[in-house]
Amino acid sequence: MLDIHLIRKDPKAVEAQLRLKDPDIDLTLTHELDQKRRELQTKVQNLKAQRNENSQKIGEYKRSGKETSGLMEEVTKHAEELLRLDQELAIVEEKFIAEFSTLPNLPMEDIKVSQDPKDNVVIKEVGNKPDFKFPFKNHVELNEKLKLFDFKRGAKITGAGWPVYSNTGARLEWALINYMIDIQRKNGFTQFMPPLLVREEISYGAGQLPKFKNQQFKLTDDDFNLFLIPTAEVALNGLHFDEILEEEHLPLKYMAYTPCFRREAGAAGSQERGLIRTHQFNKVEMFCFVKPEESMKTFDWMMECAEGILESLGLHYRSALLVTGDMSYAAARTVDIEVWLPGQNRYYEVSSVSNCTDFQARRSSIRFRRDGKTEFVHTLNGSGVATSRLMVALLENNQNEDGSVDIPVVLHKYLDGMTKLVPQV
Repeated sequence: MLDIHLIRKDPKAVEAQLRLKDPDIDLTLTHELDQKRRELQTKVQNLKAQRNENSQKIGEYKRSGKETSGLMEEVTKHAEELLRLDQELAIVEEKFIAEFSTLPNLPMEDIKVSQDPKDNVVIKEVGNKPDFKFPFKNHVELNEKLKLFDFKRGAKITGAGWPVYSNTGARLEWALINYMIDIQRKNGFTQFMPPLLVREEISYGAGQLPKFKNQQFKLTDDDFNLFLIPTAEVALNGLHFDEILEEEHLPLKYMAYTPCFRREAGAAGSQERGLIRTHQFNKVEMFCFVKPEESMKTFDWMMECAEGILESLGLHYRSALLVTGDMSYAAARTVDIEVWLPGQNRYYEVSSVSNCTDFQARRSSIRFRRDGKTEFVHTLNGSGVATSRLMVALLENNQNEDGSVDIPVVLHKYLDGMTKLVPQV
């Protein structure tokens, strides 16, 4: 959530900054509703003060035997007016929140202005694309003989976009997850196992609601109104919802492995087949609560933590600073880390590291105490990393002419010494 004082001070300047992300943003209604609610709040406060003053006078008059009928009549009128104003204020407040909560975070000043993801700025490139001396296959074709995952049975159980990992595929997936957990623990993150379902206010605090309501899976019955997490970021941010942290406890560096659930399943066709885009996937998430002056240093460090995973797996990747129009709703700065997938002939994101400044903290009321005063923390998140596309990268980049796939050395100990995936008879 933005600082409303920025809009009050210079709505046109803030609107211009927001339009760098979304050219259609118009703050006119937001500013008008804010002014209206402030006027109503002042009227309510003045009336309540007058009511309290009259009530005090009535008590004094009664004790001294003075006539109170005039004051009683005025108190009654104030009560009726207060009821009307409270009802009007509630309506205006609801409209204001509905408008204000849809506004994204402001992009940092050095972010390139563009609405086209093709303009994202590549800031780092590591390794080289594989040079195959044979006709290579995509991961779906490789899987026909490797039999690592089953799309048909997943569709039978739940529907399209819900793959089943089986036998060696399940073991390799768990090897990746365990390896990444071990690495991020060594990097200094505290591990959590959060719930996969969160309350509406927790999802709102992380910036998922109301903007992305239609992209989430929701559980609704007579007793529960909960959302399946699209990323562990939502639950980790919620750990300190409506809390005041102590300065000496910062920074807090958290990580969690969870399945992630998203309604969007991508476009049909060969570019989005198989594990490229699914409704459920696995991810190790990094999340930090820091003091404002430490957020950029933490951002760079979190990028190193994510990139280190790919380097240790021997994968070619690049990191790109996203332009204003391609950044996420809550982010002020985002770098996507993308691996090369030969079968798709393009790069795909496997990690996205974002500095959300105080945006999520304001929505979630997460503060810290410094010199007797409270300030909003800065929050940062990053994938450390997502496994489904990482699995695709390992299969497609490490394939051999006979259909086998070499397993990166760092995973061998998680697979009882297995070094290669071989086609099944």
